[in-house]
Amino acid sequence: MQFAIRGSAYVGGAIGGREQRNGTTIPDGRLREERRHDVSRSRAVFAIGADAKDRCGTVRTARDGASKETLVKKFNDLTEFVAAEGTQLGPTEWLEITQERVNLFADATDDHQWIHVDPERAAGGPFGGTIAHGLLTLSLLPHFTHQLYTVDNVAMAINYGYNKVRFITPVRVGARLRARAVISAVSQLENAVQATVSTTVEIEGSEKPAAIAESIVRFIG
Repeated sequence: MQFAIRGSAYVGGAIGGREQRNGTTIPDGRLREERRHDVSRSRAVFAIGADAKDRCGTVRTARDGASKETLVKKFNDLTEFVAAEGTQLGPTEWLEITQERVNLFADATDDHQWIHVDPERAAGGPFGGTIAHGLLTLSLLPHFTHQLYTVDNVAMAINYGYNKVRFITPVRVGARLRARAVISAVSQLENAVQATVSTTVEIEGSEKPAAIAESIVRFIG
């Protein structure tokens, strides 16, 4: 069984309930402590046999404060990415929308409408409380994208714009969001690869999504 931990690798095997590493038997207590340390640091990347990695290099990563692992689709280069049209991505971890985040976004955009920043007044309004700006939801796509996929061995990725953006369901403060996506189109340009990624932002407990959008990204090798 092959493990990869923070860039180092060792060959492991079990003997009598304990593990061997490069010919040395590792006591159970030490092995558990090492694994616990790796998870608590949230820096470990595990690649355990073929089950943890598909043709596009899916890896399991533990994020800070996460209670479970998130599957990130890892593309080793643009050749793999170009061949991945139609690939389903996600879901991501849940992200809670706090009043503090909404207030900071209101300050950044100078949009202080009461439905976003006045909880007392908003409690008697049409939504029963404050809601996130639609553009705040859209602005979270980069946050979610990092949990959906990565493309290695490229010089840069450029946000080329968005298509078909719709804010379908108001997002109440305190709600939790996550995203799913599909790589809906990939095309080779003269000096870049352009991808259209169709993303759905879901609200926990809601049948209808918060938003949908097609993001257009250009990767320059």
